[in-house]
Amino acid sequence: MADGLTQIITDAKIPVGRSVATAFRWMQDTFIGFFDGLEAVLRGMIGALGNALQTPHPFLVIAGFCALTYLLQRRFVPVVIVAGCAFFALNQGYWVLTMQTLTLVIASCVVCMGVGVPLGIYSAHHPRFYRALTPVLDLMQTLPTFVYLIPVLVLFGLGMVPGLVATVIFSMPAAIRLTELGIRSTPKALSEAATSFGATTRQRIVKVELPYAFPQIMAGLNQTIMLSLSMVVIAGLVGAPGLGVPVVRALNTVNAALGFEAGAVIVAVAIMLDRMLRVEVSR
Repeated sequence: MADGLTQIITDAKIPVGRSVATAFRWMQDTFIGFFDGLEAVLRGMIGALGNALQTPHPFLVIAGFCALTYLLQRRFVPVVIVAGCAFFALNQGYWVLTMQTLTLVIASCVVCMGVGVPLGIYSAHHPRFYRALTPVLDLMQTLPTFVYLIPVLVLFGLGMVPGLVATVIFSMPAAIRLTELGIRSTPKALSEAATSFGATTRQRIVKVELPYAFPQIMAGLNQTIMLSLSMVVIAGLVGAPGLGVPVVRALNTVNAALGFEAGAVIVAVAIMLDRMLRVEVSR
């Protein structure tokens, strides 16, 4: 009887995979112009960022990284760490691949923060919307990357663009969640005081809530960067240039030396970006 009941349940299989495949085929046929335009825009943004990082001499790029670090940190220790990590990538012969990876990381952070911060602000002011959005954010981070990488490949083909889209899908929830947390954590007394002095909703957000939530927003940026770096190998699997390429090559050829070299450079890039953007704000 139990086997018969199991068979009945199995025969009544919910067509999850077939439904999703049908939906993506419909999207591909209906919105092909939109996806082609989006790919062109993303490819242009990636190309501009890549040229800005790869055209100057490496020493000039490293000097720019150090100057930005000192501007943000006002301390020399992070500057030394950033310079050491950058020179390590140059020493290992991975400079071009490192700049390609930084292009992917910066592009994904621009998209994630540009979309995630406004969504986080809106979510903080509309709890019902955030409750409805939470399962979607959970799905974006828990669904195996290779699963949604398949339709992304179908829509955008091989190259940097599908790697960027997959990275954005995986990284954006961190920006949304931490921005929402920072805005929601703003003391009610501050918001009420701003309102009592005649501040509009926009003025209250810009002058009270965003400054108070700035540490959480920067933490969201930091998390977005780390999650983006964790996707470089996935991006390498779909044809995106960068540090993921030697890792994939080392995996295919069982080359431990190549794998550890590329992995060490990825870690150095992560440390460099973390020290560069770790901004501490006192309240």
